[in-house]
Amino acid sequence: MDKAAIIRALLASLREEVERAASAAERTRNDAVHEEARPENDKDTRALEQTYLARGQAQRVVDLEEACKRVAFMEVRDFGPNDPIDLSALIRVESDADQSRWYLLAPAGGGRSIEHEGTTIDVLTPQAPLGRALAGRLYGDDLELKLGARQRELSIVEVR
Repeated sequence: MDKAAIIRALLASLREEVERAASAAERTRNDAVHEEARPENDKDTRALEQTYLARGQAQRVVDLEEACKRVAFMEVRDFGPNDPIDLSALIRVESDADQSRWYLLAPAGGGRSIEHEGTTIDVLTPQAPLGRALAGRLYGDDLELKLGARQRELSIVEVR
């Protein structure tokens, strides 16, 4: 697997989301200052509410741009069998249900899935429960992860 291509795909996904969020923020800002948004009486708060929404959407754009920078400037390393899992690790995990999944540990973009060469790679951040559980572990380690009421047994079968 080409780790650099996977990271480029993650970055492209984040940049697309920046564009969508920026467009939504601009539309909301324009709606807030539009003539039809002017209050009809002292109880009419439509324009004020749209202004708050536009401010929140603008902050989302800033947060996503920061996420893009964190991924773009992440040090990409190759991991050997004796290297503890850290940012930029590509990890294959098998579960007690005989399921195998690939994960990329990244500073941002958690919750996304990247398709690469017919394989789905899920993006984890160190703040996610599974990301926390994997960080610092080694190839061959077994771990138990409690998610809600469910206990899962996982094995790290590959780290790149």
